Amino acid sequence: MAVTIYGVCAVTFMMVMYALEARGRQYVLLFALGCVLSSLYGFLAGAWPFGVVELIWSVVAVRRYRELAPAG
Repeated sequence: MAVTIYGVCAVTFMMVMYALEARGRQYVLLFALGCVLSSLYGFLAGAWPFGVVELIWSVVAVRRYRELAPAG
């Protein structure tokens, strides 16, 4: 049950950060963090393909964060 609750929180956080990405590059980085948290959930739940895909998305998000120019 604890893994399920963790998963709901992690995936919810990830999706909220994805929805807020247009507000600033910090949300892209937070989305990457959400992907890592969701990846951990996938591995804990035994759904390793989900864990791998989320880990890949975190790398993609970090690359996007680095490519975006800082505000100011």
